[in-house]
Amino acid sequence: MAVLKSALILGASGLVGQNLLRLLLLDPRYESVTCLVRRPLGRQHYQDPDNKLRPVVIDFDNLDEYQGYFSVDHVYCCLGTTLKKAGDISAFRKVDFEYVHVAAQLARAQRAGGFVWISSVGANAKSKNYYLRVKGELENAIMRMPQLPNAAAVRPGVLIGERANDNRPLERVGASIMQLLKPLLVGRLKKYRAVYPHQVAREMMRHQTF
Repeated sequence: MAVLKSALILGASGLVGQNLLRLLLLDPRYESVTCLVRRPLGRQHYQDPDNKLRPVVIDFDNLDEYQGYFSVDHVYCCLGTTLKKAGDISAFRKVDFEYVHVAAQLARAQRAGGFVWISSVGANAKSKNYYLRVKGELENAIMRMPQLPNAAAVRPGVLIGERANDNRPLERVGASIMQLLKPLLVGRLKKYRAVYPHQVAREMMRHQTF
């Protein structure tokens, strides 16, 4: 009989995080799914027939105080924001680099079986685009981390979907345009296709070892 797994999600309230949480709760290979969140999750939005969900409200500025929760088989980090939403580059870097980097360090310290996080297509530490540069710097920092097994970055393009309480008309227009261009994005350009959140969530799960 297969041994059931335990999972930890950071960023379960975002587009990808919500889809990932649904998938994990319905996946018979998992016996528990812990979510570290800023505010309580609305349980009514999730099917949890086996009572796997373990939500924990925390202060991400003191993430290292919750290191015990990282002692799981699989850590999924869906944390991320945008420069516009963060307000300035310092606040953006705190979420997209510092929080995720600390999470990776805690996963290593607690000997988690795998760590998967969301990066971005085009991530490059030498990019002139600040967003892509931070994503690239993070990839380099985590992949160079010793004794962190099965670390993997998922690099989605533009996400298709509505974010609750988030007005991003330009992003929605961009996703629509990318959808129209999809037939033209083949070969090496395929990675730039717009993707649905559930596709990213499934890709994250594919990188974990069962």
